Amino acid sequence: METLRPGDPRNAGAYRLIARLGAGGMGRVFLGRSARGRMVAVKLVHPELAGDPDFRRRFRNEVEAARRVGGEWTAAVLDADTESEAPWVATAYVPGPSLQEVVDLHGPLPEASVLALAAGLARALRAVHGKDLIHRDLKPSNVLVTIDGPRLIDFGVARSVDSGVTTRTGTLIGSPGFTSPEQVRGTPLPPASDAFCLGAVLAYAATGRRPFGGGGSVHAQLFRVASEPADLGDLDGPVRDLADRCLAKEPGDRPALDDLLGDPPGDGTWLPAEVVAELGRHAARPRPASGSS
Repeated sequence: METLRPGDPRNAGAYRLIARLGAGGMGRVFLGRSARGRMVAVKLVHPELAGDPDFRRRFRNEVEAARRVGGEWTAAVLDADTESEAPWVATAYVPGPSLQEVVDLHGPLPEASVLALAAGLARALRAVHGKDLIHRDLKPSNVLVTIDGPRLIDFGVARSVDSGVTTRTGTLIGSPGFTSPEQVRGTPLPPASDAFCLGAVLAYAATGRRPFGGGGSVHAQLFRVASEPADLGDLDGPVRDLADRCLAKEPGDRPALDDLLGDPPGDGTWLPAEVVAELGRHAARPRPASGSS
């Protein structure tokens, strides 16, 4: 979390923006506060994309689709304005670090934690698929870690199951290293595409490494995703078996989400003690004052 910079907006609709949470290819994310004091995460679309009529149409469709997803394992969409000069969407604020931050700081998670992570994310994806959506961008930075379990965020590229391939030629939807072979090839995506991405996330959580490498060009990474087996190193046991099955190149060879549910994460016992302590520090971290600049 960072204080606002001089050029940052101070409001989005009725929400007062009070801090920076991050940024991505589609927009910047801010911590916001409603008039009643509710904390929200507000994503504002980059100005250069806001002026693109095709992007604005897709953003509108995606926000409406994401509104259908909510509940225990995701951050629900609370409000949005897709028609303003600077389109934005507000979701429930989840006060926890991302899985990427946790692994970067504390190293790979133990087997029990990864299996609990799989159970929570399988539930989140089942909620997404239950609304006839595919997330399409499951990666460590889109998974927030909380005492009660993981939360899946960022439905910016979610798409209806029956929408087919709607992206421009040469545009990758997803993140290199955490994308499916179908996304690389540009073929229609089944829900099992998310299962492949789940396998890559679980392998990362268990090893601290991307299963298809993080070096080389983007094209080299995508080639490995589409054509080469995942590098799981000396990972073994049930996590190895789970990752192997999810990372099958053919969608029909991947497990159904119902087969991955297992026991859901509990009240913090699913995480190592040092991560629980980090979550406590994260929750206690003071937020920038609403007037900060």
